[in-house]
Amino acid sequence: MKRLILAVLAFTLMMSTAAYAQNLTAKEIIEKADQKARGETSIGELKMTIVRPTWKREMQMKSWSKGTEYMLILVTAPARDKGTAFLKRENEIWNWQPTIDRTIKLPPSMMMQSWMGSDFTNDDLVRESSIVKDYTHELLGRETIDGRECYKIQLTPKENAPVVWGKVISWIDTKEFMQLKTEMYDEDGYLVNTMYGKNVRDMDGRMLPSVLEVIPADEEGHKTIVEYLSLEFNEPVKEAFFSVQNMKRVR
Repeated sequence: MKRLILAVLAFTLMMSTAAYAQNLTAKEIIEKADQKARGETSIGELKMTIVRPTWKREMQMKSWSKGTEYMLILVTAPARDKGTAFLKRENEIWNWQPTIDRTIKLPPSMMMQSWMGSDFTNDDLVRESSIVKDYTHELLGRETIDGRECYKIQLTPKENAPVVWGKVISWIDTKEFMQLKTEMYDEDGYLVNTMYGKNVRDMDGRMLPSVLEVIPADEEGHKTIVEYLSLEFNEPVKEAFFSVQNMKRVR
């Protein structure tokens, strides 16, 4: 009898969880995916590989983030780029170039420029825009990506939002709320980049893609791969850490 009761309770919980997932709005799905990938804070080490038809280049970095307002990325290798840092602090984005001993505040016009020669843009890396606040969200249906059922959601920028894309289409796993594929379009509706989330694994207790691969639509043989070597969530990081002064001395 006890086993029967436990089985009924487990089934009821499973069904109620499934019903809850069915009733989520497109915005709630995007918000859950965004929160899962960020946490309250995150600290990570990653490797970025830039692939071109005739050459390949690797870089290593550290990253720190706090909510959606603060982020710091430090390049740790190769030697020629070591110490270069990018800082997002609320609505301001800064770049520290140790080789010329100069700090540059990036204007909005630079958000679509390539980040460190990769297929990521400055906006991709420091996320000036918010996929939750700056877009309206529409659930287009469901599709399967790499054997996982996904919500297919279209994000359309709100008027006057600090957004570089004309629209974004995102595929989010229905069980784990992982972003497994994202298409970015320009203002004329042309596909610019496709980003894939691959190699799903446990990272600090969360199932997430450990590899992000960006492929430009109109540049054959070009792609950029980011692999998370480690990722920790919700470790204490003070707001004061994300300062222009600390960007110059962080290691």
